[in-house]
Amino acid sequence: MLSALSALRSRLSARALPGLAHASAVPAASGGWHRREEAIMGTAVSVELWAEDARRAAAAMDAVMAEMHRIDRTMSPHRADSELSRINREAGERPVPLSAEMAELVARAIEFSRWSDGAFDISYASAGQLYDYRAGVAPDEAALAGARAAIGWQHLWLDRRAGTLRFGLAGMRIDLGGFAKGHAVDRCIALLRQRGIAHAIVSAGGDSHVLGDRRGRPWMVAVRDPRRAGESVAVLPLQDAAVSTSGDYERYFERGGVRHHHLLDPRTGRSPDGVRSVTIVADDGLTAEALSKTVFVLGPERGLALVNGLPGVDAVIVDAAGHLHHSAGLLPR
Repeated sequence: MLSALSALRSRLSARALPGLAHASAVPAASGGWHRREEAIMGTAVSVELWAEDARRAAAAMDAVMAEMHRIDRTMSPHRADSELSRINREAGERPVPLSAEMAELVARAIEFSRWSDGAFDISYASAGQLYDYRAGVAPDEAALAGARAAIGWQHLWLDRRAGTLRFGLAGMRIDLGGFAKGHAVDRCIALLRQRGIAHAIVSAGGDSHVLGDRRGRPWMVAVRDPRRAGESVAVLPLQDAAVSTSGDYERYFERGGVRHHHLLDPRTGRSPDGVRSVTIVADDGLTAEALSKTVFVLGPERGLALVNGLPGVDAVIVDAAGHLHHSAGLLPR
């Protein structure tokens, strides 16, 4: 149903782990691996790639970081001069002209919202802005009720022909945090392909996109344990794929035995409590990140039913009790 989803399983090097211990890299006569990391978009952004010479590698990594900064300047809700901030300031009063990139992202967001029956909704931001996770502040019921009245993807009036967006509800806001990093890693992989790079991984927080393999063996992406730092619950061997993890441990505070985390159910404005983390493997990072947020809101049972019905998509879910669930396409460890 989602146009971005296509068959992925044929490109996974393996689903079960035992045979991977014997995989070996193809020896190279020249070239080497290069890596860079920066703090961008409020998270750690890294790129690792293979290039035949250091100059070519440096130019490719420069391009990746420049693209990450560009997307941050465009989509950050914290920068007053970003396109997103301009939309939030003006779209309640009039149709706001959008860049082609922003118009496409809003259209994709509406598509995900319609398809998920509102479990994914970028207009959750009217409630999201009421939380301060560093200070441990959560809204009271009256404030939350007011915010919920401004949530509703059906009231995002996108005119694709005119290239404009207007909000149909008073106090409405949007936030692209549901898939902005996934979009960013996709864009960076596209740039690396254009430069002739054949083996790379670009990561932004819990979102990664791998290009090719690791020269004869798959990229091994660990799924972290949401309650034990430094531990993992699964390892995914990937090739030409994207992976996104959403967890209740990223930004949160606890009060009265309740964990308030940044993954909000747009329909309630509150943090779902049925899941600790969701990892999605898909063809592209935008889809993977949007689905990781959607499945987190839906919970293990409904989330897995959704994923098992999508070709080329897989999931690893850690529920509230710490139990591991996986989609039908993944073999148990």
